[in-house]
Amino acid sequence: MKTTLTTRLAALALAGALALGLTGCGAGSSDTAAASPEMSQSVAEDSGSAGGSGALLDPSASTDTDRKIVYTASVEMESTDFAGAQTAILAAVEQAGAYLESTDLWGSAEDADRSARYTVRVPADNYRQLLAALSEAGSVLNQSESASDVTANYIDVEARLTALEAQRDRLNELADQAETTADLLEIESQLSDVQYQIESYTAQLRSLESQISYSTVDVYLSEVAQLTPTGTTFGDRLAAAFFGGWQAFASFIEGLFLTIVYLLPAILLVAAIVAVCVVLGRRHRARRAARRAGQPVARGAAPQPAGKTEPQPNPETAGNPGTVPAPDAADKPGADPAARPEPPASQPGAPKSGPKY
Repeated sequence: MKTTLTTRLAALALAGALALGLTGCGAGSSDTAAASPEMSQSVAEDSGSAGGSGALLDPSASTDTDRKIVYTASVEMESTDFAGAQTAILAAVEQAGAYLESTDLWGSAEDADRSARYTVRVPADNYRQLLAALSEAGSVLNQSESASDVTANYIDVEARLTALEAQRDRLNELADQAETTADLLEIESQLSDVQYQIESYTAQLRSLESQISYSTVDVYLSEVAQLTPTGTTFGDRLAAAFFGGWQAFASFIEGLFLTIVYLLPAILLVAAIVAVCVVLGRRHRARRAARRAGQPVARGAAPQPAGKTEPQPNPETAGNPGTVPAPDAADKPGADPAARPEPPASQPGAPKSGPKY
């Protein structure tokens, strides 16, 4: 009996492996067959504020219900009334029966530079309705859409899940027939592996079903002071370029001014340090020049310029500051200039003497 049960387990494991292998081969052929439809369903379309032209993706208009298609879209818009545009977007999401998967907000109302990013999950049947409502919430700058055919992947996961569930049922039957503990433990080990694979494929299948039944739309909203012109003529593009350049220049000047104000404390501190260094350097150079001239300079006193000396006192009057030397007779007022004595002739080699006072 033990040998028979072991043989059954081996056969069951081999059958499960063959079933999964055949399922993978079938999915591969299905993938090849579905390659062309998937390529034909993939669309990326850019449009302006008017919504663009050409064929748009509409899941509700699809007649092939067996196809599993995932629709995604991205809408970039701007508005001068940020709060009003937000209200319109949220109202469009509610009317379409959708929900917000994530929301990001940044910027401030004081600077008028607020932005928002919304990730919306909308039922596939209301996909086109939501995009039409979003185009009226603000000025649309860009809109892109895509469709991805996941039919082959869906069928592959579904087939593998069916095979694993059948294998699990067969293992449960063998567990009921097990006569020894060793056989029961071996069956439970295989059941654990099979159950793990079943849960993994079930999660993949649910994720695919969620993506198929609910399309994803990313919405980007920016607050601007003036709407970007959406015209295509040369004049419109020239005006847009001029206004864009002017706004960029104004933003640069504003940023430069704010940077200077931000760094003003540091600039004042550096200026004070430089001024102190300059003053100390000048004093040091003046003292060094005075020492070279042989004139000591007292601390805190203003140094005398080089080349200028104080007048020396007369030796005759140095002892008595109040004594004034008597003038000669020839120096008296009214004296005859001829009576003045002639200065002695200088002898060769004799030093010249200056006039006496």
